[in-house]
Amino acid sequence: MVPLSNQTASSSIPPSASTSPRARWIHDVFLNFHGEDTRKNFTDHLYTALEKKGIIAFKDDEKLERGKYISQELLKAIRESMYAIPIISRNYASSRWCLTELAQIVECMRETSLTVLPVFYHVDPSEVRNQTGAFAEAFARHAEDPNIDTEKMQMWRVALKEVGNISGWHSHLRYESTIVQEIIKRILQGISRNFSTLSKGLVGIESRVEEMMNILGMGLDDIRFIGIHGMGGVGKTTLAEVIYDRISYQFEASSFIACIREETRNRGLVFLQKQLLSKIFMEREINIWDDRDGMNMIRNRLFNKKVLLVLDDVDREQHLTALAGSDDWFGPGSRIILTSRDSHLLKRHGVKDIYKVNELNNDEALQLFCLAAFKKPHPEENYVDLSKGFVKYAHGLPLALKVLGSSLFGRGTNAWKGAWGQLKANASKGILDILQVGFDGLEDLQKKLFLDIACFFTGEVLDSILMDILESFGYYPYLNVDILVEKCLITISSKRLRMHDLLQKMGQEIIYDESPEEPGRRSRLWHRKDVLHVLENNTGTEVIEGLVLNSPNQKDQERFSVKAFSKMTKLRILKIHNTSINVNSLSNLCEKLLNLHWHNDPLRSMPTHGLRVLEWFEYPSKSLSNSFEANNLIELRFPCSNLKQLWKGISVRCFLLVLLNFLLSTNRTKLVNAFFFLFNIYCFITEFREFETLRS
Repeated sequence: MVPLSNQTASSSIPPSASTSPRARWIHDVFLNFHGEDTRKNFTDHLYTALEKKGIIAFKDDEKLERGKYISQELLKAIRESMYAIPIISRNYASSRWCLTELAQIVECMRETSLTVLPVFYHVDPSEVRNQTGAFAEAFARHAEDPNIDTEKMQMWRVALKEVGNISGWHSHLRYESTIVQEIIKRILQGISRNFSTLSKGLVGIESRVEEMMNILGMGLDDIRFIGIHGMGGVGKTTLAEVIYDRISYQFEASSFIACIREETRNRGLVFLQKQLLSKIFMEREINIWDDRDGMNMIRNRLFNKKVLLVLDDVDREQHLTALAGSDDWFGPGSRIILTSRDSHLLKRHGVKDIYKVNELNNDEALQLFCLAAFKKPHPEENYVDLSKGFVKYAHGLPLALKVLGSSLFGRGTNAWKGAWGQLKANASKGILDILQVGFDGLEDLQKKLFLDIACFFTGEVLDSILMDILESFGYYPYLNVDILVEKCLITISSKRLRMHDLLQKMGQEIIYDESPEEPGRRSRLWHRKDVLHVLENNTGTEVIEGLVLNSPNQKDQERFSVKAFSKMTKLRILKIHNTSINVNSLSNLCEKLLNLHWHNDPLRSMPTHGLRVLEWFEYPSKSLSNSFEANNLIELRFPCSNLKQLWKGISVRCFLLVLLNFLLSTNRTKLVNAFFFLFNIYCFITEFREFETLRS
């Protein structure tokens, strides 16, 4: 079938951006239908398709008790929906319930701009408009019912006539699956149009979107890879998000995979392959054994589909090879958008159309800065010259403009002049100084929290464990994490702490400046070279608060003295990792050894009273020193350790900390012993509790 006409009645046109905004709807779609006619066929097919596309549909089903009168729940659901789809079938008019719902739908269509998309299921629209045929017979029966007054029947007739005049879908001689897909496309288009608030407040975005649309060539059946290239903070991801928001409804399937560079490092390519397929097919469980298996699955499942895929922040060829290998992975009309700082990487992958995102011009930059600093597109009186100075300094970089403006919001001219003087004093450091203005406006605790995130916790899941860790540092994270988010210094996405690369580099540069020549006098160490320097030369000091060693396997074995930690009296965080090992494979994990060798117990000489986080891959000793202090530990991990026994005097709380990661051992015998270890702990706790009960 085809729509009855190419024009939709004015009453069914969704509200545009120019109309007054309606209340936020709860449901995208309200389904109105006659159960016996369509519940188990067309309505069920449509509802399932809506769910797969992530469209929230309200379907009155058997869960709701039916009575003589329509429930307030249903009336409320109609008012809170963006679309209503009456599926008008042969016996539709025989149901007082259906007709009452329809009358309410028409009332909301007039009063709240509810969009009505009727489906005429094996009935002619003229029968609905004029109430002939089966509709005339149904009204004749209603007329004989003493419980139905004339006024109500007239209201039903008016509703049927009005809906019968709306352009919709007529199922005569058409495949139901085709009708369902047309309805889905129409709804997605409307939702996209109503949700295009993403671009509001994004200065200069429209001209860039228009240029991108010319490159995309929408409507053509070729398969295109399009690159978005530019420096960090210039708005590559934002542009991709706006494009995705506006055109995704035109594709059979779509997926936006964000932060690929970081996610690959944290979770691996297989995780991203699963995420891609899960988003497209709305399947929770995607079984992929390795990235090669994932490549085959993506190609085999998408080669005949028109797909919109956005791969954000790719920086290695393996990202592209594993997620979007070549044109023949996707169906005709597909568009694959790649954002990257590396234009050469895009060209190596065969991307011919690359859009360069340039910095904002002076007018755009001033507007964006003012939106952040004044919450309006132009500067306030007495701030004009100062604003222009900051805008000039930022050189049109959107991220820097937003951070600078946000840091000055609500401050007086003297504070602005002070901030300007500070920028001029450090002008040679360029963009990092721009970002540091936001940091300098923080309180001391917030600065320490920011630096810990920049050095150790970016990309970490912000769960209760991490919050406990931050709380143990005295950071009051439930307050100060929110403040950092408000100041645009961090974000929380998918429950993970995020920080823009430039902001993270700025924070790490602050630590570097604590002691440019000697890493052992810096408060936080995370670069492999700096950590090895401190351990090899025994240059650690009381300044060091955190040390993370991400060590790939090395050909040359490095040996360190146990005294390397002896002077680190303020150490709060210690993590020794092997980043080259695939933690998803236990056999692989246990076969590869970290080539760091220690004389004796490396923790023997360490002041451990201040440790909150301790993680050590392949901890070399068979036991921990009795002098080890664990009272302040929040997180303790010893994956693939050689530990056979712990120290004496450990508390039950610390036993529980080590259990999960202690179970990972280098051979089956140790694994069995670990389970016996767990059982012994259970017995110990039980006996201790019984003893306490008897003593009391």
